[in-house]
Amino acid sequence: NSAARIALEPGESVTAEGGAMIAMSADLNVETTTQQRGGGGGILKAAKRLLAGESFFLNHYTAGADGGEVWLAATLPGDMMKVALGGETIIVQAGSFVACSDGVTLDMGWQGFKSFLSGESMFWLRLSGTGRVVLSSYGAIYAVEVNGEHIVDTGHIVAFDETLKFSISKAGKSWIASILGGEGLVCKFKGNGVVWCQSHNAPSFGHTIGPMLKPR
Repeated sequence: NSAARIALEPGESVTAEGGAMIAMSADLNVETTTQQRGGGGGILKAAKRLLAGESFFLNHYTAGADGGEVWLAATLPGDMMKVALGGETIIVQAGSFVACSDGVTLDMGWQGFKSFLSGESMFWLRLSGTGRVVLSSYGAIYAVEVNGEHIVDTGHIVAFDETLKFSISKAGKSWIASILGGEGLVCKFKGNGVVWCQSHNAPSFGHTIGPMLKPR
C-alpha cells in the first residue's frame, strides 16, 4: 500500500486527482477546477474524465515562499510509480492517474470501441510534455519492454508509450478456449516502447467478492 510524497519548491505547483490528498503543508495554496490551469475544455473535459474513470475535479497545490509537501494516495491498494516525461506521450488507463507537474498536459485519448469491447473505458488519459507524472496500480506494478509484439490482459494495463500500437484479440486459439481459460480478450501491443502492468485486476476481484457480500 503505497503513498507518494511530493516535495515542492517555493512557488512550484502540482496537479492531482480529486480526493487523492492524504496530508499537506499548512501554507500550501489549493485551487480546485474542472481543468488544468491554463487549459481549455472546462466542463466537457471534466465529463470526459468521468468516462475515463477519473474524478470530475482536479486539485492544484502551490507551495508558498518556504516550499512545502503534499502526500497523495490512490483509491485501491497497490504500488505507485514516477514517470519522467521529456517530450514523450504516454496513455494511461482509467483510475491510474494520480498527479503531474505543470509541464505535463493532461488530455483525453479516444481509444474507440475496441477498448469498450475489452471491458475497459473508451476514454483513456493522454499525458504529454516535460515533467513528472505519478501513477498508481492495483497490486504490484512493473514495466515490460516491448520490441516487436507483447500480449497483456486488458485488466492489467496501467499505461503504455504512445509509440506502441495495440489491437484487441482473443487469448487462445479459439473463443471457446479463451472463455474456458478465464482470459477472454487481451491487448496485443506492437512496436517499440514500454507497457506498465499491474499484478491485480479490480473487476475480477469485484466479481469474486461480490457474491460474498450481504445485501444491505
